[in-house]
Amino acid sequence: MYAVIKTGGKQYRVAADDVLTIEKVAGDAGAQVEFGEVLMVAGSGTPKLGKPGAPFVSGAKVVAEIVEQGRGPKVIAFKKRRRKNSRRKRGHRQDLTTVRIKEIVG
Repeated sequence: MYAVIKTGGKQYRVAADDVLTIEKVAGDAGAQVEFGEVLMVAGSGTPKLGKPGAPFVSGAKVVAEIVEQGRGPKVIAFKKRRRKNSRRKRGHRQDLTTVRIKEIVG
């Protein structure tokens, strides 16, 4: 059985015991988190899909456990204007959460 969930502005295909890195979700390591925005549940029989205008499957949720909170690699944004003695260097590290999918309900 697998599901497609939406979190952090992205969509992920998940199954039980999958480990994935997603945008930051509040909570400490070991805490349970529920994803209610389930777009599809499939794997046993006919797939369940949302309706047009209401894309989420009613009554479906995905339960996960937070494995760790971390940060992604540093991304450098460097801008230079030639012959103007002007340049800017800015770094960014995205906050990420690693979760393990426990069960799919729905």
